[in-house]
Amino acid sequence: MILAPVPLTPDHDIPAPVLTELTALYAANREFHALSGDFPDPDDIRPEQVAAALADELANPDAEVLLARAAGRLVGVVITLGRHPDPADPDPWIGLLMVDAAAQGRGYGRRIAERVEERFRAAGRNAVRLAVLENNPKGLAFWTALGYAVTDHRPDREHGRPCTVLRKELGKGA
Repeated sequence: MILAPVPLTPDHDIPAPVLTELTALYAANREFHALSGDFPDPDDIRPEQVAAALADELANPDAEVLLARAAGRLVGVVITLGRHPDPADPDPWIGLLMVDAAAQGRGYGRRIAERVEERFRAAGRNAVRLAVLENNPKGLAFWTALGYAVTDHRPDREHGRPCTVLRKELGKGA
């Protein structure tokens, strides 16, 4: 599996073929989008909506949008944030990890999370945080199985949705 930054055109747009792949991946995760409310209709996710959803991350120098490919096929996307907007929070964050619904249960999510942790560890970071929507027990079970521990319950910064905040120490070779 290869994890690499999303390619951009000279105008800083997502190339159309990549946007088509990302839209299919987002659309395959209807259950998550129904929980999150990120799209007006989780049964009709459009390329322009996916591009708009990723625009802020792509414009943020502390954020990274990474594509996970296996055998050339897009199997996942992960968005990381090198520093949280709260200056009291020293940890990087995983803002989103989404695996194509057709590829779930094959270990891709775990491998993507491990690669992200390796990247942060290599950058000298000691821990990583993320937030899971309170109404997403599958997401919470996934992250706790990977060793993330609950540290807080608070609304997310963008929409005020109730979230569980988790953190994982990144020891050497953890």
